[in-house]
Amino acid sequence: MNTRQKEYETDAIKLLRTSTEGILSTISVRHEGYPFGSFVTFISGTDRSIIIYASDIAQHTINLKEDSKSCLTLFKLDDDKDKQNSSRMTLLGDLRPLPDNELERIKIRFENFLPESKKYADMHDFNFYKLTIEQIRWIGGFGKIAWLDNKNWNQFMPKWSKNEMSIIEHMNKDHLKNISSSLHAQHGIKNKNVKMFALTIDGYYLKSEEEIYFIYFEEVCLNAKDYKDILVKQAEQYRSYEI
Repeated sequence: MNTRQKEYETDAIKLLRTSTEGILSTISVRHEGYPFGSFVTFISGTDRSIIIYASDIAQHTINLKEDSKSCLTLFKLDDDKDKQNSSRMTLLGDLRPLPDNELERIKIRFENFLPESKKYADMHDFNFYKLTIEQIRWIGGFGKIAWLDNKNWNQFMPKWSKNEMSIIEHMNKDHLKNISSSLHAQHGIKNKNVKMFALTIDGYYLKSEEEIYFIYFEEVCLNAKDYKDILVKQAEQYRSYEI
């Protein structure tokens, strides 16, 4: 991967990890052959998949039951007057019901990110769907355009999932100083009142004053030892940011 592709992929991952809403396009059942766009909220998984919580009566869900092919468009509008210069990304893949063995873990994760989704749990027609990403189109602004390598998006599966809560509990109990240093280093925010609350292969999420922040890793983290090593590395790297 050349330097430019690496830069694009890094920016695309950061957009993925900091987005919770986008435009989902499915293939219309009612109007055969036409795309159908819907506003949706979502979270990203511990890998680079997308999780959506959808009602059975929603038009996009009806469409998905006939054809799982879909795409999700994410964007971050810059303050620049020229909105065409904003970052955006289109993720193509298949959106299918989440396997039963993942439901409990994903429900907790989804509600941690989007607490308002709890009110839909009592509605029996809401279900979780997982977008397995097959193609990625990145536009980072004028002239920053590329198809990204899909192997980096659908083959990285974490082996630390069963250890996620123990890692989080350990960090929140013994290493809050390091977490607050990371927040200061990457986001410029000085606050000791922080808590790690979710992990991904690309970094972790923390909460500070009810706001969610993503702490990015320079490398993919697939096993528990890697996670420990990179957290130690960041603690040393950000020592000057301690508050």
